[in-house]
Amino acid sequence: MFLEFFGLREQPFGMTPDPAYLYASPTHSEALASLSHGIEENRGFFSLIAEPGMGKTTLLYHLLEKYRDSTRTVLVFQTQCNSREFIEYILQELGVDVKGMGLVAMHGQLNEILFEELLAGKRFLLVVDEAQNLDDSVLETVRMLSNFETHNAKLLQIVLAGQPRLAAKLAQPELSQLRQRIAVLSHLEPFNAEETGLYIAHRLKVAGHCGEPIFDPTSIAAITRLSGGIPRNINNICYNSLFLAYSRGHRTVTPEIVEEVVARLDMEPLVSEPLRVADPIGVAEPEPAPVVSATPAAAAGTVAATSTAADVSSPELTPNAALNSRDQHTNTLLTYNAAKKINLPGWPVQAALLAIILLSGTMLVAYLGRSQSKRGLAPSVLNPSTDAQGALVPAARSAGTTASYDADPQDTESGQVITVMAGPLQTLKDLTLRYVGHFDDDLSQKIRTLNPDLKDPDHLEAGQLIRIPLPPGAMKKVNDTAEAAAPSKTETSGNLFTKFTAMLRGRR
Repeated sequence: MFLEFFGLREQPFGMTPDPAYLYASPTHSEALASLSHGIEENRGFFSLIAEPGMGKTTLLYHLLEKYRDSTRTVLVFQTQCNSREFIEYILQELGVDVKGMGLVAMHGQLNEILFEELLAGKRFLLVVDEAQNLDDSVLETVRMLSNFETHNAKLLQIVLAGQPRLAAKLAQPELSQLRQRIAVLSHLEPFNAEETGLYIAHRLKVAGHCGEPIFDPTSIAAITRLSGGIPRNINNICYNSLFLAYSRGHRTVTPEIVEEVVARLDMEPLVSEPLRVADPIGVAEPEPAPVVSATPAAAAGTVAATSTAADVSSPELTPNAALNSRDQHTNTLLTYNAAKKINLPGWPVQAALLAIILLSGTMLVAYLGRSQSKRGLAPSVLNPSTDAQGALVPAARSAGTTASYDADPQDTESGQVITVMAGPLQTLKDLTLRYVGHFDDDLSQKIRTLNPDLKDPDHLEAGQLIRIPLPPGAMKKVNDTAEAAAPSKTETSGNLFTKFTAMLRGRR
């Protein structure tokens, strides 16, 4: 592999945040010093802002390593969460089992741990990486955590690290209380050419390189220009440059190799061009545009010549015709215009929908009527009565009368019994709760004994007569109307037809 080829012990340009490879550039040294001083002074709240790839996570790992022995540290990087999950992450990092704990209990547990660390003479440092992803509600929770303190000391030191979007969030008026608590605000700047060279040399030295430089000054200048001075970009370019130089047997990375590597890493050429469909039959392919010279004079002469030729050869070509010709070619692209929508006349569609509803309602009422007829029940509900043996005997009423019945309790050998009639979609439990007020297995068994024909208590038939046992004197007379809430088929269809006719008249 190329590590041996260049005399390296390990990969110098890895993508993981290894604190051993942290280069003490002026911007990184200043940020680290500011955070360290704030922590030692118990200032409470700090923030680190940097563009992606600037090495803020590596710096945070170095900070945690620095205070490992004297400080209880917690690093949270799961920032796409709510307030409860955020507290859970902290406690889980502390080894606390949060299963079954409420939010208040978790806050109390965290407060106890903070006091234990204070009594042990240790600081408590909470570092939140990628904090720009935190919701405003979670940031408010972070602010509340900063209130864990005594009258003379902060129990919790908090570092919020993130991209510039974090600074934009903290600048919001609704987060002003959090912003006012930030005692130290650090920012990482990209490297210049000198810092880029020192950064590359530092990482090669840590990886075991000694001897002649692998990257000459011209290649370092190219890397600085093409990477924007961002460490992650520098690592990527250097890794691929070493591999390409090794594959070609070069001991030194040249600017040409750097340029070729960056060209290979460019994503733009891989972006697909817009698809074109075949030109419609009968539409002529537009003439290619004339080649315009690079000099202003030549360009002016070409444009003038083209304009004159068009005037001579096509005197009948009007501006509208030219626009139509141009649009004819443009329309061959696969495009979508969101402004163009299909509009249908409003009232025919609504009329059709109402007609469908009317027809469906009529068919439903007719079906229910046929179902009742098959069971031997007229659309008007029958009055129940019992014979000498206590069996249910429906007494027919004249057609067209109100479908009601008298629900007086009847005294039997086993107690009072009431006879009720099931409505559409009612269950045995619904009826029992309505007339008795409770329902249990014992009552269900008694009802089944009184109603041997009861097949499915969860699917009663409309109009089915059910006998329900009652304690003596437990119920007064109840007058029920089975069809009070349901209009007849004639009324339903008549009302819909009236509304439908009125709507059509209104449209006219």
